[in-house]
Amino acid sequence: MSHTDGYTRRKILTLAAGASAVFTFDPAFAASTPSTETGGKNMLTRAIPSSAELLPIVGLGTYRGFDVEPSSPAYKQLPAVLRALFEKGGKVIDSSPMYGRAEQTTGELLSIHEPRSPAFLATKVWTRGREEGIAQMEQSFKLLQTDQIDLMQIHNLLDWQTHLPTLRKWKEEGRIRYIGITHYTASAYDEVEAVLKAEPLDFLQINYALDDRGVEKRILPLCRERGVAVICNRPFGGGDLLARLRGKPLPGWAAQVGINSWPQLALKFLLTHSAVTCVIPGTGNPRYMAENAGAGFGPMLTGAQREQLIDVVG
Repeated sequence: MSHTDGYTRRKILTLAAGASAVFTFDPAFAASTPSTETGGKNMLTRAIPSSAELLPIVGLGTYRGFDVEPSSPAYKQLPAVLRALFEKGGKVIDSSPMYGRAEQTTGELLSIHEPRSPAFLATKVWTRGREEGIAQMEQSFKLLQTDQIDLMQIHNLLDWQTHLPTLRKWKEEGRIRYIGITHYTASAYDEVEAVLKAEPLDFLQINYALDDRGVEKRILPLCRERGVAVICNRPFGGGDLLARLRGKPLPGWAAQVGINSWPQLALKFLLTHSAVTCVIPGTGNPRYMAENAGAGFGPMLTGAQREQLIDVVG
């Protein structure tokens, strides 16, 4: 399938959902999965290619931030984190059994959230063996306190050939709605590419940041071609991206695209790419959650603006 064919199919799906398209001006990054909004007050959304369901483009990662005990001061901030996500129009919450207590914390907080939580729940299977995988995923249902998980992902491709038949069966039964794979390191890109070419999948979760752009070469174009939604993990890079940007003046055009901080701009850089469906910056801080969500509003960047940001980080 050519990029043009993919663009046409997604455009038709999105328009059919009653959405208005938002495009970047640079052809290399023109959104083949158009962002949509209503009156500029709601977070932008993008269509999941396999279903045309619209998904808000900024979500929440629970690594570290939600791996806390109920008695801790950090835990007491987390209800406000979820409120900030939902009030801004976000709903994707990503977790994993390898994130310590994060799944359990998420389930506890969502169970008491009023009004009823709109969360799109994503988690992972991260073990070897069919029965071990089933047991781990059953535990995730219990910890998240739900009968249906929106997205089940095979974490870091661990024993993916074994787990995939279980995921397909559970999707047919309605226990999970979407299937995906994840990774976070460039050394795995060859295997990720091979799996994407061999298997029909709904989602790929992969590392992508302003200073970590390796997926732009082959992985993101392949996802666009194959109709696979992309969730960006590690959106602030390996840890020093924001530290390097801190103190630098924002570009003069930042306000024109609804940006007032470097974290927002780093996220919008990713969201401007046509293949990206959602970013999931992790935080346990309500103020940071609200700030991150701000990247989901306003125009996307032009190609020239993206190049300017690349020059800033070197």
